[in-house]
Amino acid sequence: MTPITEVEGRRLALSNLEKVIHPATGTTKGEILHYYATTAGAILPHLHDRPLSFLRYPDGPDGQLFFTKNPPPGTPDWVRTVAVPRSEDKNARQVVVEVLASLIWAANLVVEFHTPQWQAARPAVADRMVFDLDPGPPATIVECCSVALWLRERLAADGLHAYAKTSGSKGLHVLVPVEPTPSEKVSAYAKSIAIEGEAALPGLILHRMKRSLRPGKVFVDHSQNAAAKTTAAPYTLRARTEPTVSTPVTWEEIEAHQNLVFRIGDIAPRLDRHGDLLEPLIDLSGAGRLPAGPLP
Repeated sequence: MTPITEVEGRRLALSNLEKVIHPATGTTKGEILHYYATTAGAILPHLHDRPLSFLRYPDGPDGQLFFTKNPPPGTPDWVRTVAVPRSEDKNARQVVVEVLASLIWAANLVVEFHTPQWQAARPAVADRMVFDLDPGPPATIVECCSVALWLRERLAADGLHAYAKTSGSKGLHVLVPVEPTPSEKVSAYAKSIAIEGEAALPGLILHRMKRSLRPGKVFVDHSQNAAAKTTAAPYTLRARTEPTVSTPVTWEEIEAHQNLVFRIGDIAPRLDRHGDLLEPLIDLSGAGRLPAGPLP
């Protein structure tokens, strides 16, 4: 029998709670739902008004993985969706998760949460910029730390404040709150910074995606600033053998060049210790909690 629970007055059928999703640690679907329920206060503000894309992995990372932007079949009518016209579908809609009930509903599907750099109220107008640092073996997240520090210094020269989180996979994400700016302009600026980084540190930084160039270097992926692209959200689990989480980190941790890997059991203690290190990126009012920088 599928357990029925009530969350914020919504009845949810939570299925297969004992099913192991992350085999290396034996982490079950029930434990995943508990993780999202207990970290909802941190993750929900980062999902606010952002049309979601889901990477679904209901049978674990070794099973079928599929990426979807459309609302999954059976989406309850109380889950908010917004119009996000796409070139292939002018009537497209996507899910927005803003409350605990819809977060638990989505987590029950076993998903990674991916968001654009803009909110539904201002389509294709970015309020943040992202650099996805992806190491090419034998480079690791340790080399990504060096690149992140270079980016922080370079962005500061333009009056921009950078924050960081692990990708939850192999690398780091460097994020920057910006004054609302067309995604096209943000993309162009981010690309110029990545190109400048490769010129400054040619033995370490790469701005091109070409696989043959990647070994031993860190690809600074600037493309996720395009309006149609998305990035793994803060605090989302990733479809990995272990239940790793895209986790905000301090610059002191990055300066120590640590091998930064965090799992679901690490997040609550970090939130108790640090709070939400990415709080400056949250914009619930349209004005932002801290001043965001204009692009040059």
